[in-house]
Parts: sequence; C-alpha cells; structure tokens
Amino acid sequence: MTQTPRSISRRRWLAGSLILGAGVGAESSAANSIGSNAMAGSGPESWQSHEHLRNLVRMQGSLLEEDVRWWFTGVIFGVRGEGETPRPLVRFEGMEVYWFAHRGEDFQLGGHTVTFFRDFETGEFLYEFANPYTGKREAVKPAVQGGNLGFAYTREGIWPVRNDGTPLGEPVRKPLRVQWHEMGPHIWLQHQTVYPPGMPAMHGQRQTIFAQRDALLDARQYSVPASFSSVVFMNWLKWMDMKDQPGHVIWHASGVKLLSIDQLPRAYRERAEKEYPDRLSAKPVLR
Repeated sequence: MTQTPRSISRRRWLAGSLILGAGVGAESSAANSIGSNAMAGSGPESWQSHEHLRNLVRMQGSLLEEDVRWWFTGVIFGVRGEGETPRPLVRFEGMEVYWFAHRGEDFQLGGHTVTFFRDFETGEFLYEFANPYTGKREAVKPAVQGGNLGFAYTREGIWPVRNDGTPLGEPVRKPLRVQWHEMGPHIWLQHQTVYPPGMPAMHGQRQTIFAQRDALLDARQYSVPASFSSVVFMNWLKWMDMKDQPGHVIWHASGVKLLSIDQLPRAYRERAEKEYPDRLSAKPVLR
C-alpha cells in the first residue's frame, strides 16, 4: 500500500529529521538576503542562481559524495506555562553525519544523528532522570535518528523524500532562497527546517551556519569549514512520559563541522562505537 504523507507518523518523520537542521525552508525576500544568486569566487552581489545550491551544500556538507560529520552540544529547557521561566533540564552531546548524493545538478541528503544526554549539573552521561515536573525517575534513552528518510536539495527548493527520492507530498517548487549575511571576514546563512504536512504545531527549528568568507568564496574548496547554532521547539521528550501535560521543550544546540571522525571527543566516540556502530557513516547501502 502506498503511504501518503499524512500517514507517516510523527515518530517516523522525526527519525529522519536531523537536529542540525537538514532541509532548508523558503525565505521571503529581504534587503539583507542574497536570494537565489549564489556563487563561489566573488561577492554575494554577483552570485549565479545555479551555484546558490552548491554553496549551501558546501556549508552544510560536501560537494563530494562522502561522510561529513558535525559534533554538537547543548541544553534542553522545559516550559510548562506562560508564567514560568524556562527550566534547564539536561545537557546533550551528539554527532550528525551527512551524505550528499548527486542527482544530476541537484543533490539528495541522507544522514544519521546520535545524541546522548548528560546531567545538567555534573555533565556525566545520564541514564536516569529525576523529572522535576512529575516527581518520577525516568530511564533516559539516547536520541538516535535518520536513515529512513532524507531531503531533495534542488535549485527549485528543498523537500523531504524517501530514500528512493519519492517526495513526501507535492513539492512546492520555487527558487531556493536562503538568508545570507556577511560582516568583515565572516559570512553566515539562516534557515528553517522543512517538515512534511501533518506535523504537530509545536515543532520547529531555526538555524545559523557560520563560515569564513574567504573559504566560501574559494571555489576549490568542496567542503567549507563551518560552525552552527540552532534552536529547536518540540513536545516533551518521549522518555519524560508527559505527553498529556501542557508545555514543551526547547533545544539550544551549537557545534562544528569535523575534519574526520578522529576529532570526536573520546568518551562520546567510545560510547557511540559501542552502542550504535551502524550510525557512524551515512554512506548509502546498495540494495
């Protein structure tokens, strides 16, 4: 039976939605936006439309078909009511690995995310959480995502797809627009994550990716060194057992693109290799 976009469960979609913000939303035109003109080699004002997509891929991943890994850390805050100050709950540490497959002049992004939670006060890996809202002690489960869904990256926009490239719903095709900004030696882009129809209202992400202007304008670099920061709004974590209670969580994350897997912190890498060795590469599996 063919699965319609609305029949895809929230849980399954989140398994393909990466925390770093894979999937770039359309942006409205603005005076400080660079719109659909983007090309390495000169300033933003002279960028060509067919290179706008390539520069985005160079920032987020690589023009080569290869694993590109990001390491990130952050804090999750809980918010239960309008009169309540956001409460820090846990820290987290994770890795995302991306693979941009070529689709003619376009790309298809696939990847994995492995996130472990840490105690907010001590920083130690967290296996049990004393929930301040319920008074219960909950078993903490890592956030492991990706593998079964991806994103089509095209000059006409970006949309979620199955691994075979089938769109999840009818794509909205219009020139890709990402907010680019620059100041001195710095350049950065801002965007929002694309989600398919039927997602809960309390779900969204806004991200900024930073790079050095000279590196981005050097067309010889197929992958540009970069860092990022993002904010994610979500419903309560499943292991908190609060799905029927009002409120939500806010993830604040930041991190860097790695040169290789060897740059991962030792404690994180050892645990990831032990528990999720199949998630350390995003290279497509030939069937």
